[in-house]
Amino acid sequence: MNPASPVPPPAAIDSPLDGNAPATPDDLRSTILIVDDSPEILSQLYGLLKERHRVKVATTGDRALRIAAEVPHPDLILLDVLMPHMDGHEICRCLKADAATRDIPVLFLTARSDVADESHGLALGAVDYITKPISPPILLARVRTHLQLKAAADVLRERAAHLEAEIARRIGAPDGSA
Repeated sequence: MNPASPVPPPAAIDSPLDGNAPATPDDLRSTILIVDDSPEILSQLYGLLKERHRVKVATTGDRALRIAAEVPHPDLILLDVLMPHMDGHEICRCLKADAATRDIPVLFLTARSDVADESHGLALGAVDYITKPISPPILLARVRTHLQLKAAADVLRERAAHLEAEIARRIGAPDGSA
């Protein structure tokens, strides 16, 4: 890593997994996408999260949407509200409008702290709102909580899909006893 660079190069934090390789403990860690245009914030967040999670970064809305759409999808997105070209609210709208990314929890990070901004972000589909400057213990606790909630929701979605498939299979049997 270049000592002058506060964040590792994208290849170091954004490499795809080899689909044929056996799963390693590193592969099983949650993936967090950090979206911010500030190198200082990216560096701080990367430093806080890299030991416990796989971390991907994006400095633009377009890049964030591309990374979020890649399979496997991130498990959680930390999203700055004030971004050039496409702000965090618009990125969140796009994520929530896409069936492939709508279930990824979005936590807004912002220097804005008024109730109207927070309400607006939550109304767009964000699950939490963290103000800057970032408090590391608060950020880590909220990330942990929202990853646990996402894991539980994923299990429920998988079970519901399994039950729906089983019902469809049984209904499809002529005597109802497949």
